[in-house]
Parts: sequence; structure tokens; C-alpha cells
Amino acid sequence: MRHILKMLSIAAFVVQAGFAFAQETTPTADDGLSLGEPAGPQVGETYISAEFGDWALRCIKAAEGEVDPCNLYQLLVSAEGASVAEFNIFQLPAGAQAVAGATLVVPLETLLTQQITIAVDGQNARVYPFNFCNRAGCVARIGFTQAEIDEFKRGVQATVRIVPAAAPTQEVVLALSLTGFTAGYDSIAIAE
Repeated sequence: MRHILKMLSIAAFVVQAGFAFAQETTPTADDGLSLGEPAGPQVGETYISAEFGDWALRCIKAAEGEVDPCNLYQLLVSAEGASVAEFNIFQLPAGAQAVAGATLVVPLETLLTQQITIAVDGQNARVYPFNFCNRAGCVARIGFTQAEIDEFKRGVQATVRIVPAAAPTQEVVLALSLTGFTAGYDSIAIAE
């Protein structure tokens, strides 16, 4: 019993010494009070500003006095639940044929010559090319007209079709939920 008490005393001393050391190394004001550190995203960091159904408003923290650029984001998953692609959409300034831009990032081992097919509720399928690949995956930069955005707003689900390079006779069809799209899209601030 005496051995256990001795060990507990040593343990208590170590904890107190560690607590005292932690107090001495924490940044403090002149009066010994903690000044704290900024909470939340720092300049250049990505954060989720809001969620709209199956969409997230993903923003990048800008320097003070500047507007944080944001886009509407959805992670596309396979039928088995594996993360496969990222879909980002943003509004464009008025005056161009495309009113919205999007980036779609898919895995590196995608058959690029088969391109991407996007359809809303099984209608009006359109094919888009890939633009480049990097360590994050292969990227397609897409422009949408107002009529196409209106289809997204009225729709229930879009599909994104890609083909794996290792299995060129197969296709992967990913569901792109349109639940919350209208509210999310209307919340995006246009970068000037």
C-alpha cells in the first residue's frame, strides 16, 4: 500500500510540474492573462459558410476588407459510398453566354477521351471535355447557360458519367443531387 501511495505522490508532483510549465509557456498579456488566438479560418483557408440541402457553400478566407470568394460544392460518391468526384459551381459576371462556371474533378485514372456527360433528370445530356490533370485529379472546366442553370433549379437529380481508363467498356454514373441547389446557387456572391 505504501508503494502505491508513493507512486501516486510522484504522479501528482509530475502533473503539477507539467501544469506549472504549461502556464509559463502559454502566451500571456502583461498581467498574466491569456490573449487567446484567432478562431476560425485564416486568410487562404477554405471553410463551409452555409449548407443548402446536399450542397455546401465553400469559401476561401480573403484578406481583411475583401469579400471571401465562394462556390457551391458537392462531393459525388459511388453507389458503394466511396468519394469519386468534386463538383464546384460559381456565378459569372453578366454579359457572357455562360452565366455560371463549374469545375469537376475526377480521379486520375479516368479515360479522358470519353469525356464527361452531364444530364438533368435523364434529359438534355451534354458532353464536356477535360482540360488538365494534376495531383488532385483530372479537371473539366464547364460553362452553363441560363437555360441550363434553370434546368438544375427545376431538377431533382443530375447524373455525371465518366469512364475508368482500366475498364474502358464500363461507365461510372454518379448522382448529383439538386436538393438545395436553387437556394445555394442564389446565395453565391459574384466575384467582381
